[in-house]
Amino acid sequence: MKGLLKNLGLILIVVAAIILIVCSFTGNVNNNVILGTSAALVVLGLVSYIVLNKRLTD
Repeated sequence: MKGLLKNLGLILIVVAAIILIVCSFTGNVNNNVILGTSAALVVLGLVSYIVLNKRLTD
């Protein structure tokens, strides 16, 4: 469980990247909801990666 929690930020960033890749292949790049969701996942993943790794190492 601790290992999954430690990698939660990276998982969120990978999910956001997969969403962007799928949207690129389907040609659905003008949908602001999908692009905003993936941008929010990237930011949330980055913040959670920093915060969780700082707390789990202490």
